[in-house]
Amino acid sequence: MTPAPELIVDARAALGECPLWCERSATLTWTDIEGRTLTRWHEADGRLRTWALPDRVGSFAMCESPSMLLLGLASGIALYNLDTEVLGNVVRVEADNPITRINDGRCDRQGRFVFGMFAPGRDLQPSGHFYRGNFYRVDAHLNVERLPLPAAVVANSIAFSPDGSRMYFTDTPTRQIMCCDYFDYGRIGTPRLFKELPDSEGFPDGSTVDAEGGLWNAQWRGGCVVRYDPQGRVSDRIALPASQVTCPAFGGTRLDRLYATTARVTLADGQLATEPHAGGVYAVATHHRGLPEARFATDARP
Repeated sequence: MTPAPELIVDARAALGECPLWCERSATLTWTDIEGRTLTRWHEADGRLRTWALPDRVGSFAMCESPSMLLLGLASGIALYNLDTEVLGNVVRVEADNPITRINDGRCDRQGRFVFGMFAPGRDLQPSGHFYRGNFYRVDAHLNVERLPLPAAVVANSIAFSPDGSRMYFTDTPTRQIMCCDYFDYGRIGTPRLFKELPDSEGFPDGSTVDAEGGLWNAQWRGGCVVRYDPQGRVSDRIALPASQVTCPAFGGTRLDRLYATTARVTLADGQLATEPHAGGVYAVATHHRGLPEARFATDARP
């Protein structure tokens, strides 16, 4: 039987996202997108450190240098030095579209950062269609390449199989998690349906992959993280005391603890009364093991 989730940080994040475990320092780092902060939790003593950023951080990646992160800022991609708090030059993404911002992103097994965009649903084009953003890939020199994937209103669930040959992604409002063949030299195969969530189970948000190839997906407004085997069959479900679960990550000494970020944004006062720790970071022991997080391959410095 899976143990009950433990609240490790009552972060009260407006929109907690993108938890990443560093196996070298035994720390977990995540972003509060709307709070424009990064926070790092040290497993050994529970110590926290928070960095205030000049822009929203939708996602980020660790680099080989322990002081460096690649940030997916709302406006573009930039390197950030955690020690000096110096932000490098921002490479703009979709600068011609003031509506979209960078959202979910992960490194592929070759160390390239793959990310998608977010377009607020309340903003409509004159044609009556939602704005949509694209998916992109960033190489070691911060060159940004648009990927041949369908545009999305809310890009999420970007993850890669253990051998890197399959990529997962979603446009969250569709409730469909997609996958495609992914080649180390850069080519991407035709997208196909991996799993469609029923209306009763919320929306697919962020994901991570375990060592066996299982996809663990956080379900926004579903209050849980669900594991799908490589064929898309449900094999595990972990309920959390927060309805807006945003993203999971494996961590701990054996990489067998599942961490998950959550959010408070959009919750009314009545809902917050029943979810007092919404926006917190949770952890639960599992019978599965994760993989070390892929790092962004660059020698550049801000």
